[in-house]
Amino acid sequence: MTGTTNRNGTADNDSAARDDGTTSEAADDPTGTLDEALERLHSAGPERNGWLSNHGPMAVEALVRHGQAPAVHRWLDHYSHKLEDMPDPTSRVTARNWHEALGDPRRIADWTAYFEQETAERPWRDVLTEWWPRLLPGIAAGATHPVIRVGHSVRTLLTGEASAPRVAELAHGLGYWAARHQTLPTATWTAPASSAAAALDAVPPVLEQSGGIRDRLAQLAALPVWPQRFPDDPGEARDRLEELVRAATHRYATHGHGEPIMLVHAATAPNAVLRTLPALPRPLWAPSLAAAWAASAAVTAAYTPGGPSPYEPTTASAEELFARAAAHGDDHTIKFTDTALDVGDATALAAALRSIELNPPVL
Repeated sequence: MTGTTNRNGTADNDSAARDDGTTSEAADDPTGTLDEALERLHSAGPERNGWLSNHGPMAVEALVRHGQAPAVHRWLDHYSHKLEDMPDPTSRVTARNWHEALGDPRRIADWTAYFEQETAERPWRDVLTEWWPRLLPGIAAGATHPVIRVGHSVRTLLTGEASAPRVAELAHGLGYWAARHQTLPTATWTAPASSAAAALDAVPPVLEQSGGIRDRLAQLAALPVWPQRFPDDPGEARDRLEELVRAATHRYATHGHGEPIMLVHAATAPNAVLRTLPALPRPLWAPSLAAAWAASAAVTAAYTPGGPSPYEPTTASAEELFARAAAHGDDHTIKFTDTALDVGDATALAAALRSIELNPPVL
């Protein structure tokens, strides 16, 4: 990679960012709205009502990125009733005792404080690189929301200034992931699939289609083999991950009616991993693909409907669709539309419109 990086791991010039797979488009927020919003949100915990996720940091990042900064504080004012204070700390997480604290949701505040200290003392990329392989097996944590939150955070750090609120947001995302760390059951591998789309179509639904996601994921028994030849080359792993995000986004257009909110994560979780790849050493890209496939397939198994339904194509532009998602106000719809715009083709835009139609508006 050309160029240099500063202490916090951000690229010092645009060529470095481009060579690393990122883009300089929408690279920063000259309004300061994102930092203001993150500071508002960081007094809150990552969950509410026991285990429902705080989507605020992810939604405001997407809103700012797509030119909706003027709407952010109004959106937060409306969303704020869903926020709960950060839980009280219990005992300190350290380099020696972290194994026993992993996956303990009572330690959310302890984990957040740990990562705040780590990212204050070391470049954020170094912290991410150390912890990514430790956390990746638990990608199902919090219905995949922690990895999605990390993906939004890393995207901002890669394409803009590593300000204190943005580095703190990474700490909050990693802390949430560590506290909710949850591995998936060991599944039997079924017949190989020729493509990511065919693999998602071949995922068998869990037997009991009721209850919360933790109950459903516990039933996961079988997944098709995909990719048929697991890539040794990091570039191929990235290409297959892009294929998976595209296939899951497209599938929402025809299958999102099965569970309009939960099925967005079949696309947004692997896209979070894809967004994080440029900040990771290339040897971590192939295992990242494997985890992303497991997460997308698991969500598909948990919520897939009995069959597809027709959808209408859209002539709306990407900008028009995101403006509609912002006006709609639902956090999952905003985040899914953000992912659909990353994919960018006609079917993805139709899937974004489908999410706007299926999910109830909140503004």
